[in-house]
Amino acid sequence: MRVLYVDDEPDIREIARIALDLDDGMVIETAASGLEAIDKAAAWRPDVILLDVMMPEMDGPTTLAELRARDDTRAIPVVFITARTQTHEVERFRSLGACAVIAKPFDPMLLAAQVRAVSHR
Repeated sequence: MRVLYVDDEPDIREIARIALDLDDGMVIETAASGLEAIDKAAAWRPDVILLDVMMPEMDGPTTLAELRARDDTRAIPVVFITARTQTHEVERFRSLGACAVIAKPFDPMLLAAQVRAVSHR
């Protein structure tokens, strides 16, 4: 499973990479911004994108809209990773096209299993 993890915080990207690397079946790429995520998604074609909601310049919802507007990235499942997990916020993210929401801070020991569970819905 090819996973693209997108977050503007370098420490969180590194923790996510290490956590997801614990799963031998996952290959991880990271991106530090929405623009970088769009480029990497188009070139690398991940099986799922884990996308931070709050990022400077281009936030997660805007990045998701851009991904959905492109033929080459439209069908890639996107999971938001966010501290915004109240019911109305999760419903909004789903209405934007996210297949799931994983709460932040995430548990590094459970992240790979969570990704597998939500990406197969």
